Amino acid sequence: MSEKFKIKSDYKPIEAQEEAIGSIIGNIKNKVSRQTLLGVTGSGKTFVVANALERLQMPTLLVTHNKTLAAQNYQELRDFFPENAVSYFVSYYDYYQPEAYIPQTDTYIEKDADINELIDKLRLAATTNILTRKDVIVVASVSCIYNIGSPKEYGNFVFEFARGVAVNRSQVIDRLVDLQYERSDFGFHRGTFRVRGDLIDVHPAYLDDAIKIEFNDNKISHILMINPLTGVVKEELEAYILYPAKHFMTDPRKNKEIIQTIRQDLGAQIEKFKKEGKELEAHRLKQKISYELEMIEEVGYVKGIENYSRYFDGRKPGEAPFTLIDYFQEAYGDNWLFVADESHMTFPQIRGMHGGDLSRKTTLIDYGFRLPSAFDNRPLTFTEFERRIPKLLAISATPGEWELSQSEKNITELLVRPTGIPDPKVEIRPTENQVSDVMEEVKKRAQKKQKCLITTLTKRTAEDLSEFMKGADMNVHYLHSDINTLDRTDTLDDLRSGKYDALIGINLLREGLDLPEVSLVAILDADKEGFLRSDVSLIQTMGRAARHIEGSVIMYADRITGSMQRALDEVRRRREYQIEMNKKYGIEPKQIFKPIREKLVNREIAEEDQWVDDLEQGTYSALGEIDYEGLTPMDRKKLARNLKMEMRIAANDFNFELAIKIREIVKKLEK
Repeated sequence: MSEKFKIKSDYKPIEAQEEAIGSIIGNIKNKVSRQTLLGVTGSGKTFVVANALERLQMPTLLVTHNKTLAAQNYQELRDFFPENAVSYFVSYYDYYQPEAYIPQTDTYIEKDADINELIDKLRLAATTNILTRKDVIVVASVSCIYNIGSPKEYGNFVFEFARGVAVNRSQVIDRLVDLQYERSDFGFHRGTFRVRGDLIDVHPAYLDDAIKIEFNDNKISHILMINPLTGVVKEELEAYILYPAKHFMTDPRKNKEIIQTIRQDLGAQIEKFKKEGKELEAHRLKQKISYELEMIEEVGYVKGIENYSRYFDGRKPGEAPFTLIDYFQEAYGDNWLFVADESHMTFPQIRGMHGGDLSRKTTLIDYGFRLPSAFDNRPLTFTEFERRIPKLLAISATPGEWELSQSEKNITELLVRPTGIPDPKVEIRPTENQVSDVMEEVKKRAQKKQKCLITTLTKRTAEDLSEFMKGADMNVHYLHSDINTLDRTDTLDDLRSGKYDALIGINLLREGLDLPEVSLVAILDADKEGFLRSDVSLIQTMGRAARHIEGSVIMYADRITGSMQRALDEVRRRREYQIEMNKKYGIEPKQIFKPIREKLVNREIAEEDQWVDDLEQGTYSALGEIDYEGLTPMDRKKLARNLKMEMRIAANDFNFELAIKIREIVKKLEK
């Protein structure tokens, strides 16, 4: 463990990269608060940033627009800085149905989510690292601008204990409960503790290891770090600081006063509804909020507690929520760096998050399902986001207008690849018979152990084309946003390792994917103008073939659109520049060979469950005939896991009533 950034790499920056590193460092030292790195695909932008961080020794929050790219950045930076605290912070839901109300059909949809425990652990590890270390890099998705509770409250809720401290077992148990750890003597896992005689085992929510606390005569006699599965002791500790199991924390000493304030606001809102003749809304609100407040009084937590975060955080109505950015500000002041990777996509996402959240919350509040304080459980507005970023570095091969205007003259270009590989050659073919043509191209590359990416316009087309090609005995797979976060990275690794010859997708096969085995990018229906076929999207998509010495692009189109022409011109310009630099410096293009990195997290691959295959997808008539009580625990678990997948499919198809029915069955199975 090191408190200083120390990069580990077999490579040294080339001249163009050194110039970029120097430019970034010089801007920061000259107190430039906004700058942009314009780097072509394969130019080593992440390597440049890593070297700049090592020399600056500055904590960093790197944000990108999707989880797949965030995972890749996390793996890459983790390899560069193995001795430092590199963390991963993305939305932790495998399935998420936000609380909503549809007035047209009088349908209330309760918030429901399937939390991925592994990602939750990584999120908690990120915030813990920020508050305890200086050598911190957090790689995040845009979810980092969403409310996660006050860093002060989270930092105050720590349990610091040491050998020899006079404290009895009951006091420790009470403190663990305050930190939202649950007692689970028979199901020990992250976020729980168990008690056996004079021993308490605690599994911190943010670690893979557990802590054993031994007592003797009302004193702590030993503190041991153990393997939670085997109990094998890994290390004996003199002291330990335990952080909370959840981000949203409430102080029991302040709860009485806060809950009184919430009750006053509840009364005011009920009175408002009655004056407007909304008796049903008034009754509904009183029932729901009263129940949740009783839960908070009794156990300190309730599902949906984030809707009261303004009260517990001490914020005024309309005041910005606390986000991951506030953790950086709390720990480091203004001495940290915000890096926006693929900024042309990241900033528009940040800009649009607040509007969608506001619309849904307005309906819930107007119809008596939430107090107005729910408005303040939200993402930052773009203006609030801007004000909170002390030092910004935007990175993209195609920067957007906003970051270019903010950076003014502080734009660093990185147009040379260390490998000498120029941008790919581009060929345009007619759309007639494009499917059979691209299949032949994939087969040609497969014979040479090369990989392909095929981009379509819709998820459905990607899935259908994948199934069609599989039917022709081709090793292909689709990749889009409906695939679980951790599975996306595994699918990319499977392409690289040879399991698949091609991946078929839409916008996930664009920005930042580092796949040196890909020699062909095929763009179907390239002449369909729109977001997925804009000049920026086309340039980014074509860039995926720029890491292979035989890289090429086929655009299937019956006409050359304005977007296509601009993309073709830019790719041609970059190709010519690279060839010119190769001649100038005597660079001989070389193929990139990169090892497949360690998995994002270690996890067992779930075996396929065949025993429920007779249930057709989306058909549940047979479920009523199953004797749930007669199932073995293992079979109940298998059935619950399969039904959760069907529940997500139903929700994605907006069949919320069916999703709710399935959820109720899952709850019965899991009791």
